[in-house]
Amino acid sequence: MTESRPRIYHLLGNLLTFHAFPAETGDRYTIVEIKTAPGAGAPPNHHAGEDESFFVLDGEFEFLVDGETIKVSGGDFVKVPDGTVHAFTCTSAQPGRLLCVNSPGAMHDTFFTQAGEAMPDGTTEIPVMDAPPDIPAIMAVATSAGMTILAPADA
Repeated sequence: MTESRPRIYHLLGNLLTFHAFPAETGDRYTIVEIKTAPGAGAPPNHHAGEDESFFVLDGEFEFLVDGETIKVSGGDFVKVPDGTVHAFTCTSAQPGRLLCVNSPGAMHDTFFTQAGEAMPDGTTEIPVMDAPPDIPAIMAVATSAGMTILAPADA
């Protein structure tokens, strides 16, 4: 059974489509498809209590995992152990797509849905940002959700 709430969100050049919320999986995991604009991604961050895994569906990405840079493309898998500093950037000329599984998923559910902008069902294109993101608001949501976002120099 699926929840009746928005399933698609936009955040920092990423279009996040929830295929499963934690409440739909016995609070064990969440599954999110992430369509990422070229040059966009996720800033360096870490969080305790949540494992995170990415499967590259399309495009090319550069991941930072525990200080190591990993270049990946379609069919590759990236595991981010609990508490590890990580980030990713879409390096292809076209948007890339990732399938992201978070376990148990509650922290990511909270962060993505509260920091992101809910989009209409069926949205497939990444919105063009018409203003700079509200970084202090995003940081506040991250902190309240249990995520620490690092300045690039701190990663």
